[in-house]
Amino acid sequence: MSTKKVSTNKRTATKVALSALAVFMTAGTAAWAAECENPDELTFAIIPTEETVAELQLYQPITDRMAKLTGKKIQFFMPTSYASVVEGLLSKFIDVAVLGPYSYVIANSKDKNIEVFATYAKRPGHLQEEGPGYKAALVTKKGSKFTSIDALKGSVLGLVDPGSTSGNLFPRVVFSKNVGGDLDKYFKKVVYTGSHELSTVAVAKGKVDAAFVATHRFDNVVNKGEVKLEDFNVLWSSPAIPQDPFVYRTPLCQDVKDNIKATFTGLSADVPGEKKFLDNVKSNKFVSMSSSDYDVIRALKKAKDERKKKKN
Repeated sequence: MSTKKVSTNKRTATKVALSALAVFMTAGTAAWAAECENPDELTFAIIPTEETVAELQLYQPITDRMAKLTGKKIQFFMPTSYASVVEGLLSKFIDVAVLGPYSYVIANSKDKNIEVFATYAKRPGHLQEEGPGYKAALVTKKGSKFTSIDALKGSVLGLVDPGSTSGNLFPRVVFSKNVGGDLDKYFKKVVYTGSHELSTVAVAKGKVDAAFVATHRFDNVVNKGEVKLEDFNVLWSSPAIPQDPFVYRTPLCQDVKDNIKATFTGLSADVPGEKKFLDNVKSNKFVSMSSSDYDVIRALKKAKDERKKKKN
């Protein structure tokens, strides 16, 4: 009798303990789930181009698709610079963005919660090669005296933006080895134009003597008829650079992030609006990307930072 009573008490105590553990685990899971961000609205932004207003229309099928898949209202943020997009991500004002590779590395170094998830695989173009990469090209106006790198000494150089990969980082770290290591000493003047499109047009109009531009951005200007391919010399091109990273903030809930990624990787040329977007960005599809794909940019950034420290 006594033994049976003790055994019953033990079983009762075990049941109570297990129930308490289950409640604790459920509460813990709920608390963990509550930690992710699940806003009613997502803000999407892209690094500025010459026609950012037109880009708003270009991305309309994308924002519509993202709204449908995520169930969220999508706001499109009009940036003024590469830095403004990065700052928007850091301040949690922007949730999803298209960055340049260099600006992504800068943003990710400041906040690991800013993470790449995809990029586009470009179709071949005039200077652009097929795949998820592009190059920095040094262009001059055909018919000018600037037909070689040596001829550019003492000329005016156009760069894009301090946060640009092909329009600033590669010229200053990779190309600069061809001119003694300091662009500001080799060229009479170095100016920032604000976009690859503006740099291309500036060369065509003689406002700068040479400029570094991204191959796919250069192709866009040619395709719009603003310049002619045959009016340019290409004096140098860089090794392949990973294409512009599409990023989101990782504190967003997993289903939200999965649907943001699916917005791009699931685009179909069979859907008219989506086909138009893919045609406009000269791509057949989007491909998944990870942070390590941009390690080559991190290495260049490190080299640039170290050179700057020595210079100062």
